Amino acid sequence: MIARRTLVLVVALALFAGPSATHAQPAEKVYRIGYLTIGSPPSPGMYTRPLEGFRQQLRELGWVEGRNIAIEFRYADGRAERLPALAEELVRLKVDLIYANPTPSALAAKKATSTIPIVGTSLTQPVEVGLVASLARPGGNVTGVSYAFGTDIFGKQLEMLRDVAPKVRRVAVLSNPGGSPAYRQMLETTKAAGKSLGLELQILEIYEAREFDDAFAAMTKERAGALLVMGHPIFFLHRQRLAELALKHRLPSMSTQEQWVDAGGLMSYGPNFVNIARRGAIYVDRILRGAKPGDLPIEQPTNMALVLNLKTAKRLGITIPPALRERANQVIE
Repeated sequence: MIARRTLVLVVALALFAGPSATHAQPAEKVYRIGYLTIGSPPSPGMYTRPLEGFRQQLRELGWVEGRNIAIEFRYADGRAERLPALAEELVRLKVDLIYANPTPSALAAKKATSTIPIVGTSLTQPVEVGLVASLARPGGNVTGVSYAFGTDIFGKQLEMLRDVAPKVRRVAVLSNPGGSPAYRQMLETTKAAGKSLGLELQILEIYEAREFDDAFAAMTKERAGALLVMGHPIFFLHRQRLAELALKHRLPSMSTQEQWVDAGGLMSYGPNFVNIARRGAIYVDRILRGAKPGDLPIEQPTNMALVLNLKTAKRLGITIPPALRERANQVIE
């Protein structure tokens, strides 16, 4: 009798518990994301907020590394010529999606596959370079977040440099013609802004890091009083050295990229890269849940961030005007 009652109890408990008690649950699918960037792997002390913002946003949306997503990282270390091979490697791994940053990475990914969804971030002129058919309806397998900003940004950057160093009359501009498809347009806009502010610009086109010392020697010779660093991977990868050179030559400096300030530069003014990365993660989420990239409009960020480094200002002997400090989104002290 006792044995019979025990058997009945076991059966009842099994029925009450449902299928999960009698059958193993199917494992949750793990989606593989290829992370393709022209940059370098972060090392201790390096600026990683955009990457962490990307990961945090994914977690908030329910995507956890090791549980339902795995990220395959591929870094080109600033060498654009490496991107095609890295993109093809991700395609061979049969990743479910490629997250590409910035434009050169997205272009390499698109050339490598026309079927795997691609989420590009910090995209410069995505229509003009052939990444998408239009911003509203990208078509194909690419979508994401652009690196759009009005050309008046350069005038504002120069104006801020003049605010912190009102006696400056000549500003050196570090640039690279391969930095953007719109490089010439950006350069002409910068020249026009400098003229309207009564500033002379010393344009220095840099192609390799070994040219940095000569560039700063030229700045000294021409008595440049401030430095504007335009966006390009070579300047991003070597930002620590460039910031040290700017400090050594006692040049107040400005860049579009906020990583410049973390490296020791004085100021940055431009799109919020952490926000761009988080927005990119939202696109990843939507696509992994079934949306087609060609149906998702390219997002254009409108929020600009001003970041100041007061430690650098102190070393330069500069006092940041109170009005500029009040405008800052972040202050490093």
